[in-house]
Amino acid sequence: MLEILLMLLAVAAIASFFGFGRLSGAALTGAKIIVVVALVVFLLVLLGVIAIA
Repeated sequence: MLEILLMLLAVAAIASFFGFGRLSGAALTGAKIIVVVALVVFLLVLLGVIAIA
């Protein structure tokens, strides 16, 4: 999941450098969603709701 996050951030940075605003915005929105999902999963694991075996 974090690999996808880093790829989306790289795509957003490169797209904004070359002037592709919409592509950069879409990649950044996807990255924000993945950050929220990763934080929710982390908190669930931390609280013991989800067990990693």
